[in-house]
Amino acid sequence: MLAHCSIRSVSSTRGGPVPASKIGPHRALRSNLVSRKFSARIPRASEDAATTTVTTPSATGATAEEYDVYLSKPLGVKFARGNDGGAYVIASDAKMGNTTADITPGDKVVKVSASFGGDVWEALNFGQVIYAIKTRNGEVYLRLRKNYGDMSALEEEELTEAEKQFRSERAGGNYGSGTKEMQQRNYIGKKEAERKRRELFDEALATFRGGKTEEALIKFEDVLGMEPKNYLGDDFSRVTKVYRITQYNIACCYSTLGQVEPGLEALDSAMASGFEDFDKIRKDKNLEVLRKSPKFTAVINKYDEPIINEGAIKAIKSIFSFGRKDEDDL
Repeated sequence: MLAHCSIRSVSSTRGGPVPASKIGPHRALRSNLVSRKFSARIPRASEDAATTTVTTPSATGATAEEYDVYLSKPLGVKFARGNDGGAYVIASDAKMGNTTADITPGDKVVKVSASFGGDVWEALNFGQVIYAIKTRNGEVYLRLRKNYGDMSALEEEELTEAEKQFRSERAGGNYGSGTKEMQQRNYIGKKEAERKRRELFDEALATFRGGKTEEALIKFEDVLGMEPKNYLGDDFSRVTKVYRITQYNIACCYSTLGQVEPGLEALDSAMASGFEDFDKIRKDKNLEVLRKSPKFTAVINKYDEPIINEGAIKAIKSIFSFGRKDEDDL
């Protein structure tokens, strides 16, 4: 059930927002994600190189290769949320924007430049990384951990015996205990993922209403990263209702922060995915900054009939002004 607020909410199936006290998996998000950063400033690359390679000890004690990149926006890099909540590269293409040959799918972001100035933030989660990139003024600094094409962090966890049995039965065209157990586990798993996502959404909404717009924005961006893969709704929609409303809320957050370009981008994505409350878009006080942008009209007119047909008005004016001189000519 959707509530008509200045920023959209998604109620839980039990008739209201999930209390923050029940949130478990996302406790790490409660800290001030925006202010947590390294004391060091952005390291500078040498004049003849766009990247700098460093080696650091990993959690297992082995040496992990990390590298620094300095990219002007727009970036030709796409990221996705990994199983550990981090931001991983899923595509690097110069046709999309600026990138380097060093960046390859599977690499993980470990540090990112702050929105302003020369501070560096530790990459705590997907939402924070996306927020930092979108709101960055000027060159974007990233430190990435090289995974050499290993995409396991974006794939399913290691198969259990039941899953192996299910795949074996499916390959043979059979339906047995493994298949039945997998169906039950998949159903429970999807419901649990949906519950966690709604909890994070409600926490983001409460954070926004508490006046902490930047923290709310990071959490909303993380909600987007939790969109189920290959989703197909009962109405054949390719995105969930949570996705559409979250994009709208992200637009409200960016507008509140005075970030016009990422705000319009989020609003465009919301309408492209099926958000159709155009009256709300034209009146919501949280979108006031976006509505003042010269680009706003063009964005909303792609999805909704213009309230006033400017072409028709000009035609009418030309008819009634026929034979009259402009005031400037008098």
